[in-house]
Amino acid sequence: EQDASIVTLLLEAGATIAGKASCENLCLSGGSHTNDFGTVLNPRNPKFSSGGSSSGSAALLASEEVDIAIGGDQGGSIRIPSSWCGVVGLKPSHGLVPYTGAFPIEQSLDHLGPMARNVADVALTLDVISVPDGLDPRNKHTRKKYFLNALNDDVSGLRVGLVAESLAWPGISDPDVSSAIKKLAKDMKSTGIHTEEISIPEHKYGMHIWNAIAIEGAYSQMFRNQVNGKNWKGLYDTNLGNFFSQGLEKNMDQLSDTGKLIFLMGTYMTQKYNGKHYASAQNQAIWLATAFNEKLSHFDALLMPTTPTCAFPAINNNFNIKENVQNALGMIHNTATFDVTGHPALSVPCGTKGDLPIGAMIIGNHQSDDIVLKVGKAIEKICLR
Repeated sequence: EQDASIVTLLLEAGATIAGKASCENLCLSGGSHTNDFGTVLNPRNPKFSSGGSSSGSAALLASEEVDIAIGGDQGGSIRIPSSWCGVVGLKPSHGLVPYTGAFPIEQSLDHLGPMARNVADVALTLDVISVPDGLDPRNKHTRKKYFLNALNDDVSGLRVGLVAESLAWPGISDPDVSSAIKKLAKDMKSTGIHTEEISIPEHKYGMHIWNAIAIEGAYSQMFRNQVNGKNWKGLYDTNLGNFFSQGLEKNMDQLSDTGKLIFLMGTYMTQKYNGKHYASAQNQAIWLATAFNEKLSHFDALLMPTTPTCAFPAINNNFNIKENVQNALGMIHNTATFDVTGHPALSVPCGTKGDLPIGAMIIGNHQSDDIVLKVGKAIEKICLR
């Protein structure tokens, strides 16, 4: 019954809404096969997935149907489709953009962010939507400077670390994707950016920490506590909570396989372990964030492949549960870590494998979204030569 805060901000800034983009069923998939209207195909090659869960947003951008789009990101859902469709997408620092009015999945993982075909349009959109609304207690931060203006800053002398663990997921990483990111790291030196390969062993645990938080946390917030959850100060959308809860009770069979898995696993973990493992994972999230903060005290940004592979082949929901879940969660190895830690992370196109885009992900310190965007702009210039 009311617009999300970022919608109001965009309209007040003069944006025109072209329409609502399709997204995945409850946004619980990094693939595009759980969409209620059918698989969202990749405009770069329609035999492949567009990625998810902000699948429609990325596909519309890649098709040049819109100039900017908004996505949600709890495990990579802005950055995955941006990478696979060859557009730019930013998961901002946690709390920089107000989440009020967006459907929540898990409060500590929830992010909204801008997507576009170039870094400048992402920065401009972030300028508009990164305004505290007084309704979201996570939305405490004020920007240090205007993000679009920050793109004019000199990048020479910046230090960027290429994270070795992000390139070598056993049985998963595509050597061509890893090679493209290594080549990019070398090419970045031509802009005056210093790059070197570094090790952050803790990154290998990020996805597992995310799993424990996302499954039990999403079950608690969405399914058990009527979407809004409890124990936080801010605006509660009572109509949304009531509408969704009534619909869930009547139509639970319409959940995707991923949604059903989260419901069943969340129920089991809650009843069997009384929240012990969720709490432990949130404690481990502090350890994980500290590991990245320590490395980012020596580097201005970090570099990884957004996803270990290019886009997966498109599938239709064919009742193969294992395949459906694998295609929903089989690409979040690098992205999910930063929903847990809250660091800003930007996906920028940096190459192709055949006609499938490869995305580079730049990660920065908390509230250093301006630096992440500056490095992204430098990569964009390199790859457009």
